[in-house]
Amino acid sequence: MKKYMTLVAAVAMFSFAFASVALAQGGMRWKGGGGWGPGESYAGRYNPQTVQTITGEVVSVNKITPTKGMSYGVHLLLKTDKETISVHLGPGWYIENQDVKIAPEDNIEVKGSLITFNGKPALIAAEVKKCDDVLTLRNADGFPIWSGWKRR
Repeated sequence: MKKYMTLVAAVAMFSFAFASVALAQGGMRWKGGGGWGPGESYAGRYNPQTVQTITGEVVSVNKITPTKGMSYGVHLLLKTDKETISVHLGPGWYIENQDVKIAPEDNIEVKGSLITFNGKPALIAAEVKKCDDVLTLRNADGFPIWSGWKRR
């Protein structure tokens, strides 16, 4: 019985370690309407080749929880001259701890990668300018500034 329990414990620890490494390497990624899956992330969908800068008025600021048990992210609806587009900023815990606050009716400029999200155009924000204030969210490659931020 003791050997059996040791074997079960070893298998459980190996499985946990393998899953942790897989998630750390691949991240988690939004699958449109189906939730998050291994290996997918906004950073994985961020494409420096599709970076655009758009300006407009913030229609709404929304907290979106992709799946049960996950922390929420902050998204904006931005009305431009051409359309109203969803702008993905980042995790709520990070956005809410920044000095630059974005609110409805703010006029902003957003630089980010244009993607398709749930069948519609969306922008993964790298930088948001509000008047003279700049909220930096990602580097030029799309890597999130908040990665490792809690450890600082």
